[in-house]
Amino acid sequence: MPELASGDSIPELRVTPDKYLPHRYAGASGDFNPIHIDPEFAKAVGLPNNILHGLYMMGLVARANSALADGDPRALRRLSVQFRGMGMPEQEIVVSGTVKEVDDGRVVVDTVASQGDNQVIRNAEAELQL
Repeated sequence: MPELASGDSIPELRVTPDKYLPHRYAGASGDFNPIHIDPEFAKAVGLPNNILHGLYMMGLVARANSALADGDPRALRRLSVQFRGMGMPEQEIVVSGTVKEVDDGRVVVDTVASQGDNQVIRNAEAELQL
C-alpha cells in the first residue's frame, strides 16, 4: 500500500473496450437497451454509434481506485459519480484521479474518466479504507 498525501495522483487506468464489450456487458448486467448493442438503432435515435453502459464506465472508476488497495474491492467504501458524456466502444478510456483527503487510513479521491477530450465521468469521488 503506497503512502498517499493530499494532491497525489493515482495511477492511471487505460482501457480500450472492444466492439463486442457492450454485448458481453448486456448479458452480464441484463441491460439489453438497443442503444448499447445495436449501432443502427443507436444512429436512428440520434447517437453517433452504440454507446457503452454507464455502469461499465463506473466500474472502471471503481477499479482504478481499488488499485490503491492492491486491487481489493473491499477497500472501496463509497463511490459517487456524475455521468457527463457517452462512452464509445473501440476508443481508449483513461481514468485518473487526485487524492483529496487522507485521514487515518481513509482516503478520498477525486476521479475523472475520459475518452479523448470527452469527460464521460466527472466529479467522481471514491472513499477507500486502506
